[in-house]
Amino acid sequence: MSEPVNVFEIETEADDGQPAGYRNRTRPLRELLGASVLGATVWELDPGQSTCPYHYENVEEEWVYVLIGTPILRDPDGEHELAPGDLVCFPPAPEGGHKLTNRSDSTVRILMLSTQPEVSICVYPDSDKVGVWPPGGRYRMSDKLGYWDGEI
Repeated sequence: MSEPVNVFEIETEADDGQPAGYRNRTRPLRELLGASVLGATVWELDPGQSTCPYHYENVEEEWVYVLIGTPILRDPDGEHELAPGDLVCFPPAPEGGHKLTNRSDSTVRILMLSTQPEVSICVYPDSDKVGVWPPGGRYRMSDKLGYWDGEI
């Protein structure tokens, strides 16, 4: 059993490599909690910032729990304002597409939870990309190869 972690108080860290519009602060909790099946990350979004590009998972299920603030959720049905205490599940399919953006004047803090499969496949439909881990990379979906390409 791990020591308790307070998701309202834990310190987050910025990733200086994020582009404008996606500058956020995070704190992964999986290792800290000693978890093996679920992943969890606390995210902080300043006004005008988003978690990541619109995407959906093909293998893992993700959830978001709003701790502080009112982020805007983009999903396949459009945009919706979330409030503290809101919990949303994103299934592994196009129906689970999502992006969270802070359009308010205050910092937003959310907790993202996800299953941790051995192989993860993430689709970014707006930019025609797919991410695959392992090996750990993103590729254009429009660069289709024939089944026998490179084999004969």
